[in-house]
Amino acid sequence: MRNFVVLDAPSNLGLRPPAPGTVPGCHKLAGALREQRIVRRLGAFEGGVVVPPRYDRGNWQEGDGVFNADAIAAYTRRLADRIERHVRAGDFPVVLGGDCSINLGAALALRRIGRYGLAVLDASPDFRHPGNSDRIGAAGGEEVALSTGRGQDDLTNLEGLKPYLRDEDVRYFGIRDCFEEDLAELADLKIPVITVGDVRERGAAPLASTARQAFEIPQLDGFWVHLDADVLDPAVMPAVDSPDPDGLTPEELVALAGPLLASPHCVGLNVTIYDPDLDPEGTAAALLTDIVVSALGQI
Repeated sequence: MRNFVVLDAPSNLGLRPPAPGTVPGCHKLAGALREQRIVRRLGAFEGGVVVPPRYDRGNWQEGDGVFNADAIAAYTRRLADRIERHVRAGDFPVVLGGDCSINLGAALALRRIGRYGLAVLDASPDFRHPGNSDRIGAAGGEEVALSTGRGQDDLTNLEGLKPYLRDEDVRYFGIRDCFEEDLAELADLKIPVITVGDVRERGAAPLASTARQAFEIPQLDGFWVHLDADVLDPAVMPAVDSPDPDGLTPEELVALAGPLLASPHCVGLNVTIYDPDLDPEGTAAALLTDIVVSALGQI
């Protein structure tokens, strides 16, 4: 049995402000899940916290590229140092975000070690890049594109390791069927996608089992799982910055995530985007904690 290590990565650097003069509340995710006793319930070791730089977009304007880029680059390196150390030691890091830009830390860490895949459990692909959008800015909606080498060099080529992920080593789960243009681009790139519709038609567990086998190949040294809370339907998870309708149920998410996390080739997990500011009673935090504990309980 592997050792779970809970590590906080409370960065909100990759999201736009929810309102002028405010900052995204997802940096409180780790604290909210800890309040739900996630460390104790997982029987995990304490991994501490990687403290992010202050959220300050300065004089950034549309067209300037990714905002907070210098801060994100610095934070990515520091988070990668911690994740790399745990993976090399044989631990299983459970990284509590934070927005989705923290996934760059995992991608860089694993790229230093070898060739790894990424299982993305998310409502949207986070694949915005200069080739498909003129609204580049929030790395939290661009981190998979950045990790696969699309975008500005100061984020895509840290330590000269571009790309951190190969297209063929990325797989998506739970993408909303309404994102037709995104799905078409991913299909052209031959990046496999399991949409919510696919889950309903074919079943979560069989799809997860097949995908798991695709990661368990000699060419890969392992894979990482990225869980964005907005993959859930907003009826049960409204506390996210973009609550798109027609998402997964908690049962479907556990059925997808559990087999992936149980693979001996899976080396870690990060959890992102849940915003405690939008969940004053803490019900969504309790649900998200239950889901993570249930899914990891299959290891």
